[in-house]
Amino acid sequence: MANDLEKAISTIGVIGAGQMGSGIAQLAATAGFSVLLHDSDSAALARAEGIISASLRRLASKGHISQAVPDEAMKRLKLASSIQELRTADLVIEAIIESEAIKKKIFIELDKILKPSAILASNTSSISITRLASATSRPSQVIGMHFMNPPPIMKLIEIVRGADTSDEVFAIIKSLSERMGKTVICSQDYPGFIVNRILMPMINEAFYTLYTGVATKEDIDTGMKLGTNHPMGPLELADFIGLDVCLSILRVLHNGLGDDKYSPCPLLVQYVDAGRLGRKRGIGVYSYQKGSNAAALKPRSSL
Repeated sequence: MANDLEKAISTIGVIGAGQMGSGIAQLAATAGFSVLLHDSDSAALARAEGIISASLRRLASKGHISQAVPDEAMKRLKLASSIQELRTADLVIEAIIESEAIKKKIFIELDKILKPSAILASNTSSISITRLASATSRPSQVIGMHFMNPPPIMKLIEIVRGADTSDEVFAIIKSLSERMGKTVICSQDYPGFIVNRILMPMINEAFYTLYTGVATKEDIDTGMKLGTNHPMGPLELADFIGLDVCLSILRVLHNGLGDDKYSPCPLLVQYVDAGRLGRKRGIGVYSYQKGSNAAALKPRSSL
């Protein structure tokens, strides 16, 4: 399969220069692929290049990769300000906002400019691969590659087959994921797939526990860390993921599965409405701003 992979995939395009996209680009370049990292925001591209370089050097300094890898990987990475520059890619991995409409728009555009043999993958954590594939003329070549955050560190990748994803494309992407050092799990195309189908209800229940005054945020997180050996509490993890992302996934679960147990907690909705999105904004359930003693938002009403 290694030879088949080399024949099928030599250049990987990544769309989105945020935390997920830059992490995926770093992984691909480290694994020996030529990488085209695209974002319409040139400042985001410049930031991503610096973050990737610093991350590689940090890994080398800790002995996780050889000293030669950072320079070699950075030579394989090219920044692409125009999506047209991805036309030579054999595989394009989309890693943008968790919005079906926006992802479909990107897939339609990519479908027009990529060569007929190219594979389209989405890093979506919850949206139907079948529906994304339906926006293209190549549904058999569309697949889900859900990397965990941060991609260079987390060992897992969740591969999701759409209704029409071919066996050949699945085999290529599974082999590629393993070449990147990932353990592969495979999910059918249901809302939330495996990881978020289980994780998001837990995070949502943690918000309900806070919302109804069962305990403080600190005690909720400490209880799950020390009581169930989780490395992060669910509220801390929500801040790390992004509260807006958590809310989007819960809405996909609620709409797609039609079960009220996935209905987002009003307190989570309120935090997102207030712009308290987590670490990326400096404030979410917790404050990450130095010297800040910002109090938790109080729900508008009590259950």
